[in-house]
Amino acid sequence: MRNYLLLLVLLFTLPSQALFGQRTNTTYPYSVPFQLTSHNNLSVRAVLNEQDTVKLMFHTAANAVTLTEEALKTVKSLTFAGADSVKSWGGSNNTSRFSTNNRLQIGGRTWPNTPIWENKNSGPETDGKFGIDLFEGKVIELDFDTSRMTIHETLPSKITQYEKLKLIVANDMLFLEAHCMVGNQTLKNQFLIHSGYSGAILLDDQFVAEHKLDDVLNVISEKELKDSFGNVIKTQKAILPGLTIGSQPLANVPVGFFKGALGRQKMSILGGDILKRFNLIIDAKREYVYLKPNRLLKTAYSAS
Repeated sequence: MRNYLLLLVLLFTLPSQALFGQRTNTTYPYSVPFQLTSHNNLSVRAVLNEQDTVKLMFHTAANAVTLTEEALKTVKSLTFAGADSVKSWGGSNNTSRFSTNNRLQIGGRTWPNTPIWENKNSGPETDGKFGIDLFEGKVIELDFDTSRMTIHETLPSKITQYEKLKLIVANDMLFLEAHCMVGNQTLKNQFLIHSGYSGAILLDDQFVAEHKLDDVLNVISEKELKDSFGNVIKTQKAILPGLTIGSQPLANVPVGFFKGALGRQKMSILGGDILKRFNLIIDAKREYVYLKPNRLLKTAYSAS
């Protein structure tokens, strides 16, 4: 049976069948370092087939392992089994090669029989992506104060220092509710937790149209955004006067939205330029996320 791959909002997802083979025994908690790149992505060192070392972006809105075409020029241990049709955020009718039965190692943990897919793009300074499905049934902690990802079997005792927020799960993607302040209005919306998006906020088309935000907000720039297959979409950038996540207010937050593409962007996104301001813990059942402001809370937003 052919495998089908769906790529939405800069992410890879696969059908609900198991993606990875039997995992090696691991003692919990276990921790691996990550690098916060200049584009607000999380880069983690990984080894493929005990031979190739790559930098993979941890992508909270993905559940497949991918490598870029550029990275594959130097990766020697992969053998491709074929190619399949894919859909992407910016366009359709793309094809992607896939390789099966690879051995993936991140820190002290190894996943045998791992399929790997080919992309054109990943976060700058990385060779590909991996997602939260590698840690199914485990607690995921991202600590930007120490630059470490830690995987737990149960919630750590320090969870009492964090604010607990309900997650909304749709199509295996994790959303949380936040409030946008525009003039004297407080507008509630759901946001996809998307560490692969380097910006702060990307608003969905319906939300923008319903509240006429393209007229209300001051547009300061326009740029081109590429998905994993190089399809180009034009976005506009504006400044949102206020955003509240849980009890934490943020002021003058950059937001993006699509120009002339009503219906293309179906979900709003909480990107890396926001996520890096919180240490966060995602529970094992993906029912709650726990947030705690960190040392990056008041840093300037990225200019790009």
